[in-house]
Amino acid sequence: MTLRLENLVIRKQSSTPLFSPINITIDSGEVAVVMGPSGCGKSTLLNLIAGHLSDEFNFEGRVLLQDNDLSYQPAHLRHVGILFQDDLLFPHLNIWQNLAFALPNSVKGIQRENRAIEALRKVSLEQLAYSYPEQISGGQRARVSLVRMLLAEPLVVLLDEPFSKLDKDLRIQFRQWVFEQLSKANIPTLLVTHDEGDVPIHSQLVQLDWNITNVR
Repeated sequence: MTLRLENLVIRKQSSTPLFSPINITIDSGEVAVVMGPSGCGKSTLLNLIAGHLSDEFNFEGRVLLQDNDLSYQPAHLRHVGILFQDDLLFPHLNIWQNLAFALPNSVKGIQRENRAIEALRKVSLEQLAYSYPEQISGGQRARVSLVRMLLAEPLVVLLDEPFSKLDKDLRIQFRQWVFEQLSKANIPTLLVTHDEGDVPIHSQLVQLDWNITNVR
């Protein structure tokens, strides 16, 4: 599976482009990193790829998954997973129920619980299955958030500075764990960050020519 961004340009209405045209190819198991300062439009780029671009923006170019042009497809048909800065777990659901939320409706009854707990077991987190988000640590919630995203079987993964709110030691551990899980899943991954420490070894690094700031 290959994600390609071809001559991609984003504008806020008819204004100057947010950045110079983007051309990136990311193969299965590869990580590409787009760097830029906070507030420069990195999240806008991810929103475009995922199909959530605000109406205040327009774009040129194409987002391709293999030979499938995603540029104007509805978000729910793109099979794009996103990991955010916040874990976004539902506080009223326990951990396995949070994971089950990512499963298709065709998975019924006890199979939903079994599938969720098996996903936790694969990453040695099965002991958290019946806990609630407020009962576990921030690092554990971050890990559960990644497991939930992968349980939805995305074809592409976008990382929106998911390490930025973690303290230094936890950040290093979680970052390594995330890239290990994505490598096992063999999914093309695009990370946006402003921190050089987040860039994994052997990743494709893209320093974009950002034209304006304070646009998200």
